Amino acid sequence: MKCPFCGYLDSRVLESRPTEDFSSIRRRRECPRCERRFTTYERVEEAPLVIIKKDGRREVFSREKILSGMLKACEKRSIPLETLQAAALDIERQLRETGKGEVTSKETGELVMDKLRQIDEVAYVRFASVYREFRDLDGFLNEVQRVLSDRDAKAKN
Repeated sequence: MKCPFCGYLDSRVLESRPTEDFSSIRRRRECPRCERRFTTYERVEEAPLVIIKKDGRREVFSREKILSGMLKACEKRSIPLETLQAAALDIERQLRETGKGEVTSKETGELVMDKLRQIDEVAYVRFASVYREFRDLDGFLNEVQRVLSDRDAKAKN
């Protein structure tokens, strides 16, 4: 592994361990020339996952974009970042498990809404209002009413 500090083409591994989600291996390394330490991550190279947008454009899947959208929906809510990161990782896992190389943005958006609904109702409604492009207050109120009805049904069970 090339040293990011001095460019030396070798380094030695001091420590290896799996990441919390076991999706990669974290390695602490040291350069024998400059003796500086750095961290690398080793993960399985996966086939690209492509999202087909509403207008037909194709875009490589980005977990960061999913997380960014969820963070915006959760703004000023007390939801730990780790919860949203785990949700974004799970959404990616679900999309990859379909076995399809291409999925629609609609499929992706529905998964995001399902996760947000489980995490926080307010964040879910915020995301849904943008994703479903409510044209008027009635659409927004209908969605809120649906959330309240679902919550009441769960409380009765």
